[in-house]
Amino acid sequence: MTAKQNPAETAATPDSRIELPAQYTPAAVEQPIYQRWEESGRFRAGDGVDRPPFCIVIPPPNVTGSLHLGHAFEHTLMDALTRRRRMQGYDALWLPGMDHAGIATQNVVERQLAGEGLSRHDLGREKFVERVWQWKAESGGKILGQMRRLGDSVDWSRERFTMDEGLSRAVLTMFKRWYDDGLIYQAERIINWCPRCLTALSDIEVEHTEDDGELISIRYGSDGEGGAQIVVATTRAETMLGDTAVAVHPDDERYRHLIGKEIELPLTGRRIPIVADEHVDPEFGSGAVKVTPAHDPNDFEIGRRHDLPSITVMDDHAVITAHGPFQGQDRFEARPAIVAALREQQRIVKEVRPYVHSVGHCSRCKTTVEPRLSLQWFVKVGPLAKAAGDAVRDGRVEVHPPELAKRYFDWVDNMHDWCISRQLWWGHRIPVWYGPNGETVCVGPDEEAPSGEGWRQDPDVLDTWFSSGLWPFSTLGWPDDTEDLRRFYPTSVLVTGYDILFFWVARMMMFGLYAMSDNPAGAEPFKTIALHGMVRDQFGKKMSKSFGNTVDPLDWMDRYGSDAVRFTLARGANPGVDMPIGEEWVQGSRNFCNKLWNATRFALLNGATAAGPRPAELSAADRWILSRLTRVTAETDGFFEEYEFAKACETLYHFAWDDVCDWYLELSKPVLTAGGAAADATRRVLGEVLDALLRLLHPVIPFVTDELWRALTHGESVMTAAWPADDVRSAGWADEAAEAEIAALQRVVTEVRRFRSDQGVKPNQRVAARIGGLDAAGLAGHEALIRSLARLDQPADDFAATATLAVSGAVNVELDTRGTIDVAAERARLSKDLAAAEKEAAQCRGKLGNESFLAKAPEPVVTKVRDRLAAAEAEIARLAAQLDALPRA
Repeated sequence: MTAKQNPAETAATPDSRIELPAQYTPAAVEQPIYQRWEESGRFRAGDGVDRPPFCIVIPPPNVTGSLHLGHAFEHTLMDALTRRRRMQGYDALWLPGMDHAGIATQNVVERQLAGEGLSRHDLGREKFVERVWQWKAESGGKILGQMRRLGDSVDWSRERFTMDEGLSRAVLTMFKRWYDDGLIYQAERIINWCPRCLTALSDIEVEHTEDDGELISIRYGSDGEGGAQIVVATTRAETMLGDTAVAVHPDDERYRHLIGKEIELPLTGRRIPIVADEHVDPEFGSGAVKVTPAHDPNDFEIGRRHDLPSITVMDDHAVITAHGPFQGQDRFEARPAIVAALREQQRIVKEVRPYVHSVGHCSRCKTTVEPRLSLQWFVKVGPLAKAAGDAVRDGRVEVHPPELAKRYFDWVDNMHDWCISRQLWWGHRIPVWYGPNGETVCVGPDEEAPSGEGWRQDPDVLDTWFSSGLWPFSTLGWPDDTEDLRRFYPTSVLVTGYDILFFWVARMMMFGLYAMSDNPAGAEPFKTIALHGMVRDQFGKKMSKSFGNTVDPLDWMDRYGSDAVRFTLARGANPGVDMPIGEEWVQGSRNFCNKLWNATRFALLNGATAAGPRPAELSAADRWILSRLTRVTAETDGFFEEYEFAKACETLYHFAWDDVCDWYLELSKPVLTAGGAAADATRRVLGEVLDALLRLLHPVIPFVTDELWRALTHGESVMTAAWPADDVRSAGWADEAAEAEIAALQRVVTEVRRFRSDQGVKPNQRVAARIGGLDAAGLAGHEALIRSLARLDQPADDFAATATLAVSGAVNVELDTRGTIDVAAERARLSKDLAAAEKEAAQCRGKLGNESFLAKAPEPVVTKVRDRLAAAEAEIARLAAQLDALPRA
């Protein structure tokens, strides 16, 4: 479906006529344009018009956050999709909002309190939560203003927050339903624990880095003659205090005689069994592993299989609690002390330092995470994860690009139960009450909580991902049956990074398929998952503060404009692939915006118009550019449908820069200068082409296109204009003959320009030339244009051809270059370059003729030398041809 322009919206008004300044200054244009957009209500959806719905929900940024390049990248893509659908006539809803970001926000406020000499415990829970709400009102949500700066066309009237009343009700409703269905339970399990934030962490809240550590090999067992002994290795020596077994592979012949026996655990006075478990890799290390069920997830599973006790040896702050000389020591203080004690007992077999290994850190405070056994709330994900996998397998949800679906299946098919409780005060508090006689009651949002002496609510809050997982339908009014929910659910597409495919996407699928199972339009939260990669620096390296290569996109917006940043990001957005970015690329995008500005200004100064009847008689150049527009429009339309943003931008970039600016405007200048009916036709075609081009570019670079389109058409906003695909397709402008004719002209001009450059002729220097074969090439009517574009004069009486250029089988150009170049200097330069190329070729031939080199060198090295020889030979041929073309003395 394509929108039709409302004449009332596009008619000229006194304020709609714009005089374009000589230079484009984004800072002077962008803020007023966005304010006009927002005030006009163009971002609002659900206006009651009978239009097909399109809905995309924003991955809610943290209330503590600022716009980083990752946000700018993702928002640019979402905005481009939304703006295009809006131009196509859809009732387009892009729904904004923020995440309450439990740990991050609590940390911010706790640091604020620390500056006042207070802690949250000094305030108490209720007062602390009030303080967080106060911080949110005063300082939170900075990113919302930055989204406006970027140009996000979100429906601000529907802005949501994961802790607002409606979304909180949705959270409590979902918890209650899952609890009643037996999908939520409480149990002791190994979880990620932050000893600084004093809370459990989800996997996505843990950042793994390769850190220097130590690998200590320890001899367990009796020192007595004939006693059983076994060597294990660990990077966390302090956890040995909680070992309750040593595990070996059941088929490992080295230890088969020890299976079932007990062995002495050093420093503890305890004896622990040796158990056989297939989890153990007999090829790694000694083939034996220490088992600490309370402090390692793999060991916990071994402990469950063999009914081993779990001994917790650290408290919430990672301080040793095990009785003995190390009690009261921090884990990092106890580690070397335990190694020293083992060394004193001559139990250290080997020490490797440094030992580089992966270490998890809290993403908020960077503290090393401690795996520990803890009583937490969990979601039983088995049936939910299966449903999430089935929805993609049976085609109800499409993953784009398709090859990333395997990553999705790898996750949902092997998902562990989800720990949803957090030991925080800021967040959705778990709606479970405990009674004085051991009662446990889960309370829904419309139910009364139990009261009376001895009743208390669970102190934990829910994982932030619990509320954000409900986002696609809770933001539309669920659990109530709202008009928005009926109209916009399932949402159309989710645009997100592959890096959170496992965490956020899978959870939304589980929630949506469960909560919306009776929805007539489908339970799945979105029809398509469009995955993008990560933004990296210009060398492809991950951006990190520790690397010193992070970029504030707002700085680039200040220097180059928001459109330049957006175009750079979209131009690098290949589905599911990481994209590098550098400042010089943003500069190039700024230059592209300037090119559009200058082209439109030139058109307006020369009377171009997008209004009025299209002339019947068009020149070959006019027919060519309209045919190219037809082809480019169809390609761009297809690329947007397939989320190929990079290809769409690249296509439009080259059409605008190469076809329109470098060729059509130059071809038009002589026509416009001459005047008459041909000039009138060209003015109309130029206006038509720029009108369509600005509409095609608008989803990606909305500010400059809106300003230029209004100046060109006198319309209210390009946002209200129709997406041009249908109009262009139905115009019947495809003209292969015109494209072939102008392509032949371009070849002639390009070859002459290349020859001039190779011969060192100055760009503005005119050269006398005789052109032959134009009639046979079908270019007889274009000689004047060719001469104008290639800066060739008609031959005078004293014309003497010093060089002949064969452009094609039909066209040849004889040039008189006398007086235009310093022949001697040019011959010397070319001769020097030729000698260097011949030397390179000789060296390569020498290596390739050496049997010893060919026998010993790796194949890639030999291939590289062959490639160098081919390049040198091509350079020799090119330089020799240029020398031959020089005038003889």
